[in-house]
Amino acid sequence: MADNFKAHQRGLGSPGDRHRPIMPSDSLPISPRPRALWCQMAGDVVIEDIDGVQLTYAVQAGQVLPFRAVKVLATGTTATVYGWD
Repeated sequence: MADNFKAHQRGLGSPGDRHRPIMPSDSLPISPRPRALWCQMAGDVVIEDIDGVQLTYAVQAGQVLPFRAVKVLATGTTATVYGWD
C-alpha cells in the first residue's frame, strides 16, 4: 500500500494511525498510552492522568478527548472509548 506521508515525521499533532478498544480497569494502566480517546458510546468516562488525578467527563458519541490518559477507570465509566495513537 502506498503511503505518501511515510517520510514525514510523526508528532502529537499528527493524525493517529492505530486504534484499539480501551478496557476500563481500576488497577491496570492503558498500554500503550493513546494520544487521544474517541467515544463510541455516550456516558461518563473516568480518566487518570500522569499525576494520578482522576476526573469524570460526560461525553457524547463521536467526541474526541485529546488527552493521553494513563487509565480509564472501570468504576464510574459508562461510556465506550477507543484509543488512538
